[in-house]
Amino acid sequence: MDTPDDLDQAAAVFAQVRPRLFGIAYRMLSSATEAEDLVQDVWLRWQTYDRSVVTNPAAFLATTTTRLAINALQSARVRRETYIGPWLPEPVDTSADPHLGAERGEALGFAVLLLLEKLSPTERAAYVLREAFDYPYRQIADILRSTEVAVRKLVSRARLHVASERRAVVTGAEQRRLLEAFVAAARSGDLTTLEGLLAADVVSYSDGGGVVTASRVPVSGAPRVAKFVTAVSRWFWAGVEITWSEQNGQAAAVLSRDGTVFAVLTVNASDAGIDQLLWMMNPAKFTAIAPVVP
Repeated sequence: MDTPDDLDQAAAVFAQVRPRLFGIAYRMLSSATEAEDLVQDVWLRWQTYDRSVVTNPAAFLATTTTRLAINALQSARVRRETYIGPWLPEPVDTSADPHLGAERGEALGFAVLLLLEKLSPTERAAYVLREAFDYPYRQIADILRSTEVAVRKLVSRARLHVASERRAVVTGAEQRRLLEAFVAAARSGDLTTLEGLLAADVVSYSDGGGVVTASRVPVSGAPRVAKFVTAVSRWFWAGVEITWSEQNGQAAAVLSRDGTVFAVLTVNASDAGIDQLLWMMNPAKFTAIAPVVP
């Protein structure tokens, strides 16, 4: 039976690695809420586990987190098949922690998270552990109950998938400039300026989850997107307060009315202009957003 000192030591060990555990879980699930729940589950397991047989607590906890995340992702994908409208990752505020528990900020941006949705859970885990946390291939193999050769193939396939479908991204400063210019043009209903900011094959995704009014199908093409944004500009932006923030390592506009957040907007962009407009509007996805003080 654990003594208070044993539990205090267990808590101290867990607290030290908790940011990394959350970083792994979030990159796997694209949901801060689900990642928090999973990390809490890991803590409960750590409390009741025979810790005397664990020689490397950090490795043990990372392994437990990854395996639970693989299982959770398989269940999450079943739920997302019946999700109403486009599904987008849940944003997390990275202004305080730009790498979100990793040595590098890899596999955190919205564009990459959306691409990772197309990988198998095991491929995604291998990619996250290698690219974001720089785990050795041998350790990843142990975590995934696989071989080093197989893990190298998983990571290679994942890298190719991300590289083949992702355009060369603009700098953070340029992404912020494009976002601010888009918001200004959208608020004023400036059709010409909007079309000039958008890539020809831009896609606008609105994630309302069937809870709020939002387009349930993606809107594609610069002329259609610009006209759609202009058409809703009068009522959508009425009384809106904008707070500029950093979500998932990129500039985002937190939109609120009377102090209540109702949307988070960001853009993914390349040299061709804004490639993707991401409107996160499902209230359930604002749990990791700092409250707006009116």
